[in-house]
Amino acid sequence: MEPLYLTDCYLKEFQTLVKSVKEDKFVILDTTCFYPNSGGQPYDTGIFIRDQEKFPVVYTGRFGEVISHEVSKPGLRPGDKVTGIIDWDRRYLFMKHHTASHILSAIIHNETNAKITGNQLGEKKTRVDFNLEDFDRELIQSYEAKVNEVIDMKLLISIDIIPRDEAFLIPSVVKLKDAFPPDLQKIRVITIPGIDQQACGGTHVANTIEIPYIEIFKAENKGRNNRRIYFRFKS
Repeated sequence: MEPLYLTDCYLKEFQTLVKSVKEDKFVILDTTCFYPNSGGQPYDTGIFIRDQEKFPVVYTGRFGEVISHEVSKPGLRPGDKVTGIIDWDRRYLFMKHHTASHILSAIIHNETNAKITGNQLGEKKTRVDFNLEDFDRELIQSYEAKVNEVIDMKLLISIDIIPRDEAFLIPSVVKLKDAFPPDLQKIRVITIPGIDQQACGGTHVANTIEIPYIEIFKAENKGRNNRRIYFRFKS
């Protein structure tokens, strides 16, 4: 199953068939645009509709190559035709946070050569972890204005699924070469022109101007060479 969000992050509704149901609540579909909990991006919620009956989707997870949807109401059966509708407000918020985190991460890396070691998107705040020897709060705070300058540039963001060998010509991707399974023939690459180019399976906005200005409101020293930045969107 090729998830629909990989090529269209703005797809909100789709029709498909129920492939299997376990314990009357774990539903696997022929295809889906629901994003599973992974890569620091939280899962999509929403509803399935069969005829006029609604089945709330309360969790989406990936298990191996399979995306499973947990519904809070029993009754779906294999072979049912359903319409899936994601909670768009929730998804779009994470899209904005995700692209903003790429911009922030790129600025940190370009200025300090620090590697990003983790991130977690949230509805009200997002954190980015990176390895950096010096903990300079003034320097960290300066990234806020630089991210907001990029947002104002109205950059068009592209999503490309390209052959493995071609992706490994991109310096930022080749650094992660060992992280890709050897049988993975194509790699999804997110490009923010002049700012960042990264392999990523998450959902993103189409233009930086869709992102509200960010505010870096907290920085933590998490131990040796481990720093953590929290940002949120300004009201």
